[in-house]
Order: sequence, then structure tokens, then C-alpha cells
Amino acid sequence: MDFPALLKILANQDGSDLYLSTGAPPCAKFNGVLKPLGSETFKPGEVASIAQGLMDEEQKLEFLRELEMNLAVSLAGIGRFRINIFMQRNEVSIVARNIKLDIPRFEDLFLPPVLLEVVMEKHGLVLFVGATGSGKSTSLAALIDYRNRNASGHIITIEDPVEFIHRHKKSIVNQREVGVDTRSFRAALKNTLRQAPDVILIGEIRDRETMEHALAFADTGHLVISTLHANNANQALDRIINFFPEERRAQLLHDLGNNLKAFVSQRLVKTPDGKRRAAVEVMMGTPTIRDLIQRNELTELKGIMEKSGSLGMQTFDSALFNLAVEGAISEEEALKNADSQNNVRLRLKLHSEGGAITLTTPPPAPTGSRTASTAEWGLVDDEPGGPQA
Repeated sequence: MDFPALLKILANQDGSDLYLSTGAPPCAKFNGVLKPLGSETFKPGEVASIAQGLMDEEQKLEFLRELEMNLAVSLAGIGRFRINIFMQRNEVSIVARNIKLDIPRFEDLFLPPVLLEVVMEKHGLVLFVGATGSGKSTSLAALIDYRNRNASGHIITIEDPVEFIHRHKKSIVNQREVGVDTRSFRAALKNTLRQAPDVILIGEIRDRETMEHALAFADTGHLVISTLHANNANQALDRIINFFPEERRAQLLHDLGNNLKAFVSQRLVKTPDGKRRAAVEVMMGTPTIRDLIQRNELTELKGIMEKSGSLGMQTFDSALFNLAVEGAISEEEALKNADSQNNVRLRLKLHSEGGAITLTTPPPAPTGSRTASTAEWGLVDDEPGGPQA
């Protein structure tokens, strides 16, 4: 089976991932759904042969040592792909991630407008949480691109892997890929402040050391944006707290409360046309939220979020309710994805009966000096026919 041809199908049909495993046909994910790209299954040794053709001699030796390999592949006129080669059941498997060159504009993703204010902050900590495949990377790329288009400065990203390629616009954007541009997250984080950044994007917070760096960067006047694998803000906070020993948790909560600008949790929900739409929970770092975090009264956070729609906050259930009322998703899909089905069901029932529950109106998108033209700065390189951010 021709590997470049499979990558071409993935790119042309806007798929996210390609899977090659022995005993299965080549498969790819489109809008979160895994679909076979043929009926012929891979025989033993066939995927290994493809993998050998992708690696140079040094990479082959490393693969023999580590049984894992990450590399990038670029195909002219098709796209760029991040390749992971690994072993399973004594056979080689390959997963290829489609690295999008076209960054979606924030305005096209239907995300809460308050996030535009968040990404234009001068300092603080912004955390995106969600499961793998929830669209976190896409939303972050759109926000970084908005900042890049509307504010001058230096944006540093540390990613594993780089998933979207940013072009220099009103800001300089330097993207460092772990394993390619830096040996490790630890090494990159250690040297980040020496690179005089204004915005630091850390691909994922996986441990206590990375969390400590994120808080220190935010505390010293930088805007830090990162992700965590969790389902919502409360779960993410529990995970952060568990990074630290008991005797350090009080100081952690104090620092986190002082620096938090927003917790953004995201899930992708199916729309009637078979596509997906983001349902977004937003918890802003208001004085009330700060006090609750610092007092470790985390169970009270959801109630505050429910009552603070005018400040840009909303829970998942509120987001799903709003999407269902707009007609963006079905009521069945809203209930399927709800944290509390009874809560959403009741709200939908009251709304259909003309009850008092109404859509939460988010604050308007920021305007004014923050939307200055990128042409004011000389780094804009938008060439005719090139990828548009």
C-alpha cells in the first residue's frame, strides 16, 4: 500500500490521523470518526517495511534501542505530517498526524468572544483542558494567531509535536519542537526566559516541574498558555494539586489563584450535518474565583460559573443548552454530552414552554486598539496563494 497516497487522502479530505497496523486495513479519522481507507489488511512485516523507508540510518538505530520513533514528513503540494512509529504485539505500527498549515481564524470556530480578551492579556496563566481530540490544539492555534495578528511581541511555543505552523505577522513566533529543536521540555523551559518572550505556549503540562515553570513565568510578567488532559476545570485543578506534595499545596493554590486568567474546557459535539462544534466551559480568574481556589473550596466553583454569564463564564451544561437552543446541535446530542442530563433536560423543557431560562449572552469581542492592522509591522509575509492564517 502506497504510504504517500494514504497521506494524500488524509490531507485532501481534512482527516486528522492515519493508522497503519498489522491485521487491519489502513484507517483514518475524519471529524473524530475512524474509517477504513480500503479493504486489504496489512500482512506481518508490511508496516515495518513502510517504517524502514521513512527512517534514516541514525533513526533506525534509535528505533532499535528505544522501540519508539517520532519524525516529520513533508510532501510537496500535499502537506506536513508528524509520524510516530512504535511496536505492538511484536509488530511495527505507524500513526501519522496531519499538521495543518492553514490556521483557522478564531471568528470561524464559534468560540466564546471573551477568549479574545484573555489572549491579549499582558501576563497570567491560561489553561485549556480537554480529552485527546477535543480540539484544544485548534482553538489554541486560532488564539495565538489572533494575538500574532493584533499585538507586537515575541511568542515562544514549546510543543511535542508542533501541530500548526505560525508565520511571523505583527509578532515574532518561534516554535520549538521537542526532539527536533530542543532535547526536552525541561531543557526548553530552563532557557525560555533568556529568549525574552512576551507569550509562552507550553504544549502540555504533564508534571510538577512544568507546572512550577508555568506559574513562575506567569508570576514574572509573562502570558503563559498551556493544556492539561482533564474533562473540566475541577478535574484539572485536582490533577494540578496532585502534582504537589501535601506540604506545598497551600502555596500552590495561592500562586494559582493569583495568576489564573482563565480555565477553558472544551469538547467537540456532533452537529446535524455530521460535522462537530465546540462546547466550551469557561472559568475566568475573577476575585471570587481566586478566593475560592486559594481557600481550596473547589466544589463552589461550578456554582459561581453558573451565575457569572455576564463575566464570560459558563459551564458545559450551559454551553450545550445554548447550542441546542441555537439549533447548532440536537437536544439529544446536548443530553448525551451533558455533565448533568437532568439539568439540561429541565432547562430545555422550560425554554420550550416559554420559561424564564434564556441564553447567556457573552461579553462582546474586544475592539479598538487591539485590532490594529498587521500591516503596521514589517514582519507580515502574506504572499498571494500562500497559506492564510
